[in-house]
Amino acid sequence: MRFATIVEDGRATVAVVRGRRLLPLAVPDPRLGSLRGIAASGADGLERVREWVERQPEEAHRPMDDVELGPAVPDPGAIYTIGLNYASPGEAHGARPQRPMVYAKLPTAVSGHGSVVTWDRSLTANVDAESELGVVIGEPAVAVAPEDAMRHVFGYTCINDMSSRDPWLDGDQWLLGKSLAGFCPVGPWVVTRDEVAPEDLRLGCAINGVAIQDGSTAQMRFSIAEVISYLSHHAILRPGDLIATGTPARLAGPLGPERRLQVGDVVTVWVEGIGGLTTTIG
Repeated sequence: MRFATIVEDGRATVAVVRGRRLLPLAVPDPRLGSLRGIAASGADGLERVREWVERQPEEAHRPMDDVELGPAVPDPGAIYTIGLNYASPGEAHGARPQRPMVYAKLPTAVSGHGSVVTWDRSLTANVDAESELGVVIGEPAVAVAPEDAMRHVFGYTCINDMSSRDPWLDGDQWLLGKSLAGFCPVGPWVVTRDEVAPEDLRLGCAINGVAIQDGSTAQMRFSIAEVISYLSHHAILRPGDLIATGTPARLAGPLGPERRLQVGDVVTVWVEGIGGLTTTIG
């Protein structure tokens, strides 16, 4: 299944995506009224949602072009980002650090597909876009082994890990440099884990239609299972938490690795099997 968030009159509602149509959820069980609630409900809750959806008439579905999409996970409890998790071109097989490098973004940074992201340029003028496979946690995870970790995944989404490259934010204050309002576009929807095999998915990023990244999750130094296990030994992972699993290297051209985001840029990050997440820079 695919779950999106639609925004009407400032109110966020979870909806099921069916092709180019959306079905707002009104399941009688209040625990299934949010993405985090559905993620927490396990297989039984997901099956109740499926059964409710199948009973709804066609006229209850709405054209996707008629609605505003919010962040696919509008209220994550935590957002973990994994740094340097993709092998460099020509890197020896198996070369990696001893443990994952963990950063974070504040939950207030989330924005949705089609959003306009702007910020105070006096704080930072050097901002990058990064395509990342996002993992949405389902069942809580505490000190889980890698071989048990994937059952704690609810689904997958696209994340644009927008980040400042100014030295006073990238390194000194990296949490702030990754957490300005809108700096975590998430979406366009969440695809449940039964529909995605995450081991070898192409992913990338384009600015104004020009590719700046094109890689594969097969390049990850630490697998999703290893990342979840590592995090769960240091923190409690809860339903609806997000993990941005790392980003492939920038392409050499034609824009080059030093091209920063500019006003008017249209940025699209995409992940095979999930879709494309577009943001305009204001």
